[in-house]
Amino acid sequence: MAHLHILNGAIDSPVRLDIRKIGLADLADALRRGLNDFAAMPSHVIFLGLLYPIVGFVLFRLAFGYDVLPLLYPLATGFALIGPLAAVGLYELSRRREQGRDTHWTHVFDVRRSPSIGAIVALAVLLMLIFLVWLATAQAIYQSLFGVLAPSSITNFIHDVLTTDAGWKLMLFGNAAGFLFALVVLVISVVSFPLLLDRDVGAAVALWTSVRAVAANPFPMAVWGLIVAVLLTLGSLPFFFGLAIVVPILGHATWHLYRRVVEFPEKIQGFQEDNASASGLDRVGVAVPGSRPTRLAGLAVGRLPLHRPPMS
Repeated sequence: MAHLHILNGAIDSPVRLDIRKIGLADLADALRRGLNDFAAMPSHVIFLGLLYPIVGFVLFRLAFGYDVLPLLYPLATGFALIGPLAAVGLYELSRRREQGRDTHWTHVFDVRRSPSIGAIVALAVLLMLIFLVWLATAQAIYQSLFGVLAPSSITNFIHDVLTTDAGWKLMLFGNAAGFLFALVVLVISVVSFPLLLDRDVGAAVALWTSVRAVAANPFPMAVWGLIVAVLLTLGSLPFFFGLAIVVPILGHATWHLYRRVVEFPEKIQGFQEDNASASGLDRVGVAVPGSRPTRLAGLAVGRLPLHRPPMS
């Protein structure tokens, strides 16, 4: 039963959610709202965002061992593959701010009490596996062109990459492979983690909803992926410290993008607190121990807003 809950959430069979068509204006609105969240909660998000430059700086120092030097770029760029997971706490802060609730930074840890925590962990494991496969792929590409020996120095490594045919092939094949990995992660995670925080629908529904969101909005989602890639690259340039600002803004913006894209049936949107109590849910939509929520309540289980605000 636990495995079924991870896949299907709080109901017996998967639910199909509606997907809105969005445009570039919606992307701009999501970024604007993400920036507003960052401005309203700077101490919180900077605290979280500093984790990225710290990790990046550690990776940079590790690269001076030369044997891992060829993996410096794959590590730096591949870290974005697990970005959707790392931003879960930011989604939670945006969700609470949208509801008018307390947004103290400690609430990022409320995620561990989410009814969807099993599904979140399952998708997290999937992203980590993709990240590890990317590193193995990048290493295999490098070794196929330069052999298994580690670079003799940083200078020689840079010279080989920038001035030799093998180096140009490395950049071409490596970036092409990285693009494919990034595309897969975008497709399966663009709305899946925010959805799981919002509703206990299960990992399978969250993943498939994300795929459907991209399929229904291919051009806007491609632009969104490009925006994310460009901003992460710019944030990485000054020794990753720019990510302390870029990552929180993108994390908050992703929550608002999810709210633009995924639409719930109207009967669920209008679910009121008195109905929640009658159905065995507490005031934030979490199942009350010992109760038997109905199928309708099951759709609404999760730490979620009980009704959506009108889109502006």
